[in-house]
Amino acid sequence: MTKAEVVAEIANRTGIEKVTVLATVETMMEVIKENMIQGTNVYLRGFGSFIIKTRAQKTARNITKGKSMIVPAHKIPAFKPAKPFMTAVRTELK
Repeated sequence: MTKAEVVAEIANRTGIEKVTVLATVETMMEVIKENMIQGTNVYLRGFGSFIIKTRAQKTARNITKGKSMIVPAHKIPAFKPAKPFMTAVRTELK
């Protein structure tokens, strides 16, 4: 499902104009991105959490050159679904 499809679905369900829904959705995504860039996790109860994970330093190999290199520790954005959300998805996809 694309962002445009999400906006259309929300507009159909709520009766709010697509332009307003689009602005709201884009603002929500911007707020989540800004907070995560600042190092703050975002928790949406019943849906899930947008969290920042730290990947440990590791040794990787460049197969074409046959050399090893060290990938330093770094942070990545991640999404952790809420338990009711996970249960619903597992139940429906069986």
